[in-house]
Amino acid sequence: MNQKKLPLRVGVGAIVLNSENKIFVGKRLDNPIDKWQMPQGGVDKGENFLAAIKRELKEETSIQNIKVLKEIDKWFEYELPKNLLGIIWKGKFRGQKQKWFVVRFVGNESEINLKTKHPEFIEWKWIEIDELTKVIVDFKKHVYIELVAELKKFIN
Repeated sequence: MNQKKLPLRVGVGAIVLNSENKIFVGKRLDNPIDKWQMPQGGVDKGENFLAAIKRELKEETSIQNIKVLKEIDKWFEYELPKNLLGIIWKGKFRGQKQKWFVVRFVGNESEINLKTKHPEFIEWKWIEIDELTKVIVDFKKHVYIELVAELKKFIN
């Protein structure tokens, strides 16, 4: 399979902060080793980024009570490792190009429910900002390093 011919999938991601500025992460159902990630997903045709992130959050975590704090200006990209190429996203994409949002969770934790119609996570937790790059899969690590830098500028 020629990786370079495949396009990047356009997606969105959410850095969900609680009142203590800890970050929401979930453990993926399809990769239940000790790796965690922030909620993210694809953008539907004709959907704007903000609508997409609100939909993804609801679909993956049941979270709806959020306050959008910031849309990060730049795009973030990653390529899939060879062993996942042709498997994820029905083999149509070589990676993702993402728009990320910083949002504040303003609901009650009882709202968070991973048993959704199409579950993606099996566990969730709040972690400190400095833990974020230590819990992610390697092929997304550079994205998380950049996101942490953007988040620290914003929080401080």
